[in-house]
Amino acid sequence: MAKKNYKSMDDFATAAGVSRPTLSKYFDDPSQIKEVTRKRIEAALKKSHFEPNLFARHLNRKRTRNIGILVPTMSDPFYVQVVSLIELELREKGFWPVQISSHTRPELEAEAVRTLLSLKVAGAIVAPLGAGSRRSALERLSGAIPVVCFDNPAGADLPYVGNDNAQSMAAIVQYLCRSGEPPIFLEIPHLTENAGERQESYRATMAREGHAPLVIDCDAPPSWEFERLGYEQMQRILAKGGLPGKTLLCANDRFAFGAMAAAFASGLKIGRSDACDVRIAGHDDHPLSRYTCPSLTTMAQNAPEIAAKSVELLLAHIESEDDGTTPMTNKVILEATLVMRDSA
Repeated sequence: MAKKNYKSMDDFATAAGVSRPTLSKYFDDPSQIKEVTRKRIEAALKKSHFEPNLFARHLNRKRTRNIGILVPTMSDPFYVQVVSLIELELREKGFWPVQISSHTRPELEAEAVRTLLSLKVAGAIVAPLGAGSRRSALERLSGAIPVVCFDNPAGADLPYVGNDNAQSMAAIVQYLCRSGEPPIFLEIPHLTENAGERQESYRATMAREGHAPLVIDCDAPPSWEFERLGYEQMQRILAKGGLPGKTLLCANDRFAFGAMAAAFASGLKIGRSDACDVRIAGHDDHPLSRYTCPSLTTMAQNAPEIAAKSVELLLAHIESEDDGTTPMTNKVILEATLVMRDSA
């Protein structure tokens, strides 16, 4: 027997022999209705092609089951990894993710905020652009719905989940100091607060280890194209008389990728052995770090926990707004793990 088609929730509710509100309650949470009614609806579903228009139903409510996810770019596999994990966490908890990228442009981040508000999302998980963000846009978003930031707090007084940059940078600096020549720090543009925190930890840890810190600032206009910046910076360093030392620590893995490529193009051998010309390390454990040649020594951010805690914190704030309570936690800082590979 051919399955039946229904044009609307009202049509299907009539065919199933239930009221429209009961049907809506079923699609929100089947456990909310009586077992006999639930079985009647499920039997009718098996005999039809009916799928509820969840988006349209949610727009008619004060609060939807949609959650916005806003990140600077989806060309960075780190964000892809974390967003994918956030999506799975949300779906498991009965929420529908709405993901938008600002493409590293402040005007598109502000536009994304307007879009999320127009979709009446219940809350949002945001990795802000940082220095480039329009503060008024984030304030508008957080003033309307619960918001949790991850990766970069953006200087806003909002719930936040992120990496403990003081711990992670100290760990890799200690390792490099104790396994060979102390590292020189290759800085990236300060687009987010992470950059400043990592440089500060590098300087403090070098002092504790009994070495003078040496920071080489990125001599280029600010950009999210970290691989290109790393490549060009290494070219400039080599053109000015060669490396100032045999160990280079990059502020993030993407910058390290570019530095490694430029070193290789100049005929330098990268690695830990005495026969190598330079050691290069990074930070983040970017998903491609293990596949560079040689594989990159780095600090692994806890991506699964960043995703899980971001969702947990956001849902706690949504619930607290509904019942008038105060969430117990507003900030979650996670430690990273040293990953020793062939590059350093």
